[in-house]
Amino acid sequence: MNRPTINDVTSVGSGLPGLVGDTPLLRVSEPLTPAGRGFWAKLEGFNPGGIKDRPALHMVERARARGELRPGGTIIESTSGTLGLGLALAGMVYGHPVILVTDPGLEPSMAQLLRAYGARVDIVTEPHPGGGWQQARRDRVAQLRERHPGSWCPDQYGNPDNVAAYTALALELATELRHVDVLVCSVGTGGHSAGIFRVLRQFCPELKLVGVDTVGSIIFGQPARSRLMRGLGSSIHPRNVAHGHFSEVHWVAPAEAVWTCRRLAASHYATGGWSVGAVALVAGWLARTLSADTRIVAVFPDGPQRYLGTVYDDEYCAGHGLLEGPPATEPEVIGRPDEKEVTCWTRCTTVVDPVAVASGSGVRR
Repeated sequence: MNRPTINDVTSVGSGLPGLVGDTPLLRVSEPLTPAGRGFWAKLEGFNPGGIKDRPALHMVERARARGELRPGGTIIESTSGTLGLGLALAGMVYGHPVILVTDPGLEPSMAQLLRAYGARVDIVTEPHPGGGWQQARRDRVAQLRERHPGSWCPDQYGNPDNVAAYTALALELATELRHVDVLVCSVGTGGHSAGIFRVLRQFCPELKLVGVDTVGSIIFGQPARSRLMRGLGSSIHPRNVAHGHFSEVHWVAPAEAVWTCRRLAASHYATGGWSVGAVALVAGWLARTLSADTRIVAVFPDGPQRYLGTVYDDEYCAGHGLLEGPPATEPEVIGRPDEKEVTCWTRCTTVVDPVAVASGSGVRR
């Protein structure tokens, strides 16, 4: 990622971008995999706010360079949390007010943290009839932009700068590991899966990309349902999702992610949220089933801070039926995404763009 120079940033934020990137790698093995097998986890929770610090800084930097975001202009965006932290950071670095539109599912601790970092938090109260909370948030962003002339919205779902921001992460992996066979990423906006894969496959031409989604998400052709897990999945179709890059997709349910998060924490001192648990579950299975010399990298997008009252809270998990014991040792398998509605860990090797399929132009892998 291009680093801003001292002349590009405010005196308050001049040193902050240096805190982003060069995150550590952790080798994950037993008990998620047998002895002698495992996968590498890229610990993006070591960024100040998580993985989305990278695109937040990059999208703001590029918008300023193009003149789309003028000095002092307000940044307004929809977020379920992690990008909000990154935009609060970018606003501090570049001197922009930040308004973040979210919904009642945002953890109170996250809202408090965003406000502590100087962002204004605007909470929508009703989901959109067709697009759920995400569309309701985007509609609210449009309303707020009308009230704030000269404001700018990053549009993380369709902004190509979101994808380009992960060049540095891909180069870190190429430098640290030299060779990668399989990349495992959670999928929400589609930014980090597309951005890392696009660059990393230049060094590893046979690289395979495995996507991890949540049940109830429409990204890969499942019906939209109310979703408990935040940070992955979507009730709209993000344009940045590069469906043609994926070799397969896995859907994971909340209880399965919770069990894996807790097992990972107890065995590797590695903690994170829903996405981390879902990605670790899939990466562990791949490490158990592929040949022992397969080099697998899983991207862990964040740390545990915002999940202490959910994933790591016994009362919350019990109340939501999330302490059901370990997940199955193998995923269920479906032949195509519209074969049936999935409710538990499920794998599909036919990956389609549901929007393209609906228009008659989709190509199945």
